[in-house]
Amino acid sequence: MNGDSDTQARNRFFVIGMMRLSGAVLVVFGLIVALGRIASIPIEAGYALVIFGLLDFAVIPVLLARRWRTPPGA
Repeated sequence: MNGDSDTQARNRFFVIGMMRLSGAVLVVFGLIVALGRIASIPIEAGYALVIFGLLDFAVIPVLLARRWRTPPGA
C-alpha cells in the first residue's frame, strides 16, 4: 500500500470507530431520557434515540465496511 492508501484506510477506520462511539453515546443518552431522568424530553424520544443509537452502533459500520471493501482484483 502506498501513502495515499494508508491515509485512506486510517480515515475510514476512524470514521467507523466514530460511528460506533456515537451510537453508544446515543444509546446511553436515550436510556437516560427513557428512564425519565431528563424531564423536559418526552420518554418516547428516549426510545427513538435508543433505536437510532443501536442502528448507528451495529448496522452503519457494517454497511460502511462493505462499501469500502477492497475489490477482489486489487
